[in-house]
Amino acid sequence: MIRMQVVLGFDMETDIGSWTPFYEGVKHGTPVILSILAKHGITATFFFTGDAARKHPETVGKVKAAGHEIGAHTLFHETIGDSLFDIPGMMPILEEEVPRRLELCTQWIEEVAGVRPVSFRCPRLFGSTTVVNTLDALGYVADATYPMYYFRDRLRPYHPSREDWTKEGDLNIVELPAFADLSMNSKDPYGRDMDQWPLFRTEGADALMKHIDGFAGYCEARGIDPFLCFYFHPWEFHPMPEGEIHYGEGGVHPDPFIVKNCGPVAAEQLDVLIQTLLERGAEFIQAQQATKEI
Repeated sequence: MIRMQVVLGFDMETDIGSWTPFYEGVKHGTPVILSILAKHGITATFFFTGDAARKHPETVGKVKAAGHEIGAHTLFHETIGDSLFDIPGMMPILEEEVPRRLELCTQWIEEVAGVRPVSFRCPRLFGSTTVVNTLDALGYVADATYPMYYFRDRLRPYHPSREDWTKEGDLNIVELPAFADLSMNSKDPYGRDMDQWPLFRTEGADALMKHIDGFAGYCEARGIDPFLCFYFHPWEFHPMPEGEIHYGEGGVHPDPFIVKNCGPVAAEQLDVLIQTLLERGAEFIQAQQATKEI
């Protein structure tokens, strides 16, 4: 019998990732998420940037009080690992900056939450060997960064190598591959179309389930139980403006799919997705819990 484990991760950052300085999603989207999770009696991991935790301690408190895991997501949603592809204005920080950044991120979140985070995710799934070595030294037990769509080798959690984080090794930390449908033929040079975010709200939970089923079959053919690690964002559960978003001395104009169906549609479809997975016998666990069987 297939055993399917699911980690729901929510990246607690500014609205639309790095593209705005606003936290409307953290303020208004988080309660929606918590209500859905409570309805189904499951827990998840909330990966806070240090800045989000400091500016919205009440949200951190609500997440903690509901029994969810408090994780970390850098200081300000900066690119802390190696870039997989170019994003204008998103240059990675210097490698020598990584330890101090992660130390401060951990400290800020611990000061607000009252608990030390032990699970991490890099923004944009841009990780690195330096990042996992630093996380390991800081006592983290899980890093939910490995972009399955790009590297395609690791299907389940593994201990990474201190020489190459994409290979198996002897670090204490466990790497959690982020879900991608490896059963499909990619039409993107980086394989990004195999990464199924944000299909749950742009096309619906049923469309996403077809890819989950495809991946489950891909794993079954290899004698592996499917492991699904998702990433969502609180801003997806609060209506986001369409068109240009202006602030400061300029503005951004996100691609339409980035903000499509943010708000009630996203909430409805997450509810359907969770219910469908539960009916399939899926076991929902936190990132830190996914490390215990490795």
